[in-house]
Amino acid sequence: METIAWSALADPNRRAILHLLLAGPRPVGELSEACGLSQPSTSKHLRVLREAGLVRVVPDAQRRLYALVPTPMAELDAWLAPYRRLWNSSLDALDRRLDAGDAERHDDGPARRRKPDERKEPEKS
Repeated sequence: METIAWSALADPNRRAILHLLLAGPRPVGELSEACGLSQPSTSKHLRVLREAGLVRVVPDAQRRLYALVPTPMAELDAWLAPYRRLWNSSLDALDRRLDAGDAERHDDGPARRRKPDERKEPEKS
């Protein structure tokens, strides 16, 4: 996996631009407005994304549209797949544990909260 692609994704504005491009090709002005960035700033971000191979320019009459390039995204997704499985299994285990805790609580009745006057005062040294 290219380091340049990961560097390009490190910036939240560039990730926001990629997210907007999921809906299809867009002109720089539309991306600028949606991200709340100036047009020159958006153009710089698009240049970084283009150099990383994550977006491409699609000529459309008098304007330039920017579109996602699917191949690098698929490569990034493939690289992340083992980590996704790790997270999913960890979250599944947590979910089972929480469900077991809920079942225990229902067996013992509702958890009782202490009244303010029943709370332990911190020990003073």
